[in-house]
Amino acid sequence: MNYQPLKYIYQPSGNPEAYTLLLLHGTGGDETDLIPLAKNFGNNFNILSVRGNVLEHGMPRFFRRIGMGIFDEEDLKFRTHELVNFIKEIASKEGFNSTKLIALGYSNGANIAGSTLVLHPDFLSGAILFRPMLPFKQMPAFQATKKVPVFISSGNLDGMVSMSEIQNYTNLLEANHFNIEQHQLNTGHNLTEEDVALAVKWVHTNFK
Repeated sequence: MNYQPLKYIYQPSGNPEAYTLLLLHGTGGDETDLIPLAKNFGNNFNILSVRGNVLEHGMPRFFRRIGMGIFDEEDLKFRTHELVNFIKEIASKEGFNSTKLIALGYSNGANIAGSTLVLHPDFLSGAILFRPMLPFKQMPAFQATKKVPVFISSGNLDGMVSMSEIQNYTNLLEANHFNIEQHQLNTGHNLTEEDVALAVKWVHTNFK
């Protein structure tokens, strides 16, 4: 496959066997965007923040879309495999354990993290999905072999995704051995301090 490397920032914790937070930005972001947010989780995590390889009107994304809320699903599959391959390749170079990854994605980043849960269900140790959408309209067959914890937070006022779609997404993940904690907040698509506080609590509960 014609996979391309991704631009990234890696910040080690000093413990190569620590969990690594994999930061996945939203549309128009880059590898610097979520690093300040990641500091809320403490100093015991390595940080790997990557930039999507796709440009939409000059704005970085992790995969193409056909229109607002309509994903190019073939490109999403390709970019998901590309991301997983890239992480496996640089794990030894940077000295982190690729079997101890917690994805933290916002919007477009949450969607490629969700695609990773579906296409590589045992790759991630956990995932934080801020403002996700269902990655595939017709979800392929998938199942995790272990109970992977997943945090989802959505906004009741978010015009980009319906709460019924999020509930369907949650049900599908739970049916395929993922352990879901879901929150519906009284906000829109933007991230809030409540999102971060809930995610920090979830991480410290699941990854001590």
